[in-house]
Amino acid sequence: MSASGERAQGAPLRAAVVGAGYLGTFHAEKYAAAQGCELVGVADVDLPRARALGERLGCRAVGDFRELIGSIDCASVVVPTGHHREVGEALLRAGVDCLVEKPLAANSGEAASLVETARAGGRILQVGHLERFNPALTRLAGVIDRPRFIECHRLAPFTVRGADVDVVRDLMIHDLDLVRLLVPDEIVSVEAVGVPVVTHQVDIANARLRFAGGCIANVTASRVSAKRERKLRLFQPDLYVAIDLAERSVRICRRRVDERGQPEIAWEQVDLGEADALAREIHAFLASVRTRARPAVTGEDGLAALELAERVLRVMEQG
Repeated sequence: MSASGERAQGAPLRAAVVGAGYLGTFHAEKYAAAQGCELVGVADVDLPRARALGERLGCRAVGDFRELIGSIDCASVVVPTGHHREVGEALLRAGVDCLVEKPLAANSGEAASLVETARAGGRILQVGHLERFNPALTRLAGVIDRPRFIECHRLAPFTVRGADVDVVRDLMIHDLDLVRLLVPDEIVSVEAVGVPVVTHQVDIANARLRFAGGCIANVTASRVSAKRERKLRLFQPDLYVAIDLAERSVRICRRRVDERGQPEIAWEQVDLGEADALAREIHAFLASVRTRARPAVTGEDGLAALELAERVLRVMEQG
């Protein structure tokens, strides 16, 4: 039930997007195309930009997102990170379920406040950790169960977009979230180094995480690289997995025994073809809004990923 009253059974969910920039545009397009959903409006402090997007998608455009409250059931929050708490809490308190882009907030204190606001109001709060919906990762459900070593590389050329936060909270946080998902053990130690190259914040970083169960994760992120790369490699007894998250491909190496009883290596290449992770993310969010089921990526997940990112940054500062 939204602030405007109970929605008629079977009626489309009424959605909005706050932030009509690069990523917000994609969110708006997905809502406009989703079945059982009506894109009611887009909001942006740059009203001409909002109007251009609204005209293209056939929805209302406003300069202040509060003007949409009362006419929507759910919204994506795709504004600069420093405004996530302000926008998210205003919507949640008004009875609007929210999908907030990562990182959940500028810091863990603000993120915790968002989580508590959603909990207190019984609202859905999903966090935009997009890689959770990458088919290259979901393909491995049930395959990876006891990794001993994980290596992540997330590299990108520099762009102004996303530079309002350091590379740990901008890019590395994706892999920190995935590592937490793959290894549920407590992290007992962190080593990290980071260097500012283009901005005054860390632009290239490496972290080494040791888990209580013995697994080690080595995570590298850069936003000043000449090429784009999003790769994940995992090692566990009798199994090696190489995942290309950008190309959506998986290569699995297993040890097996031949007919003579001798060990040999068997390779399996899995190409998953085209897939729209953002559409899958938004469809999962809409399903949670509709059924009131636990989101695929909860506010608590987003908070935990941000707390780990801050832990990495503290180690860098101490070093």
